Amino acid sequence: MNLKEEKNAIILVHNYQKGDIQEIADFIGDSLELCIKASQIEDSNILVFCGVDFMVETAAILNPDKKILLPDRGAECPMAHMLPAEEIKKAKEKHPDAAVVLYVNTLAEAKAEADILCTSSNAVAVVESLKEETILFGPDENLAWYVSQHVNKKIIPIPEKGYCYVHKMFNIADLHLLREKYPNAEILVHPECDPEVQEFADHVLSTGGMVKHVATSPKDIFIIGTEVDMVTRLRRENPGKSILPALSEAICENMKLHTLQKVKNSLVNEEFVVKVDEEIANKARKGIERMLEVS
Repeated sequence: MNLKEEKNAIILVHNYQKGDIQEIADFIGDSLELCIKASQIEDSNILVFCGVDFMVETAAILNPDKKILLPDRGAECPMAHMLPAEEIKKAKEKHPDAAVVLYVNTLAEAKAEADILCTSSNAVAVVESLKEETILFGPDENLAWYVSQHVNKKIIPIPEKGYCYVHKMFNIADLHLLREKYPNAEILVHPECDPEVQEFADHVLSTGGMVKHVATSPKDIFIIGTEVDMVTRLRRENPGKSILPALSEAICENMKLHTLQKVKNSLVNEEFVVKVDEEIANKARKGIERMLEVS
């Protein structure tokens, strides 16, 4: 019998996973799509989440009665660890009239301090949905900048220099060279990239946005400025188009800790279980559900 069926399990996979992991997914998507999917699953006892810690915590918060498994418990997001709850509390004391909007790329204890969560695909809509004119936004400084270009509100990054180490790898010089080499290509970059990279690109999109754009664009050559295995998915789903990485070294080593063997072990041994303290989960759930309502 299929192990997954025997365990009544669902495998959720982020776009940045390696191709072999993507191919065993019941559902593959970006952070928002995975949040939505995790909130909708009713008929499975186990969720195996091939992503990083903050994603799995979010699934656990939305599914308190299910067993949530992370195949490699070392799969952590460095950016999520840049914003501890105490720093948010200090920022709230300094700006008592501000709303707190946190990227889902935060740990549960930080989410518990937020008014609402967001992802890269819905961050602008989330901020626009709030009545407050001042927004504490974290932890990614570049996503905060992106939002500030699309809303008429004061965006205050917390921390001041939060970043994704993968998206920091992209630079304007490389994109100029790629533009010269492929003048007919569309350049798509993620809003975690530096502002000058965003300004140079043809489109700034979440990974879910990239999936939709490449599928519907009349163009047939695309340069992708995000984690390199986004290119793996796009090539698989668009065989008639040329999909090129803006930087082949843009690898999230943390995401790559998951392997097929570890996924199998996770199912066989039902490990490693991710749980969130009930009090923290209840507080964090409010911000997540509020985000899902906006989405």
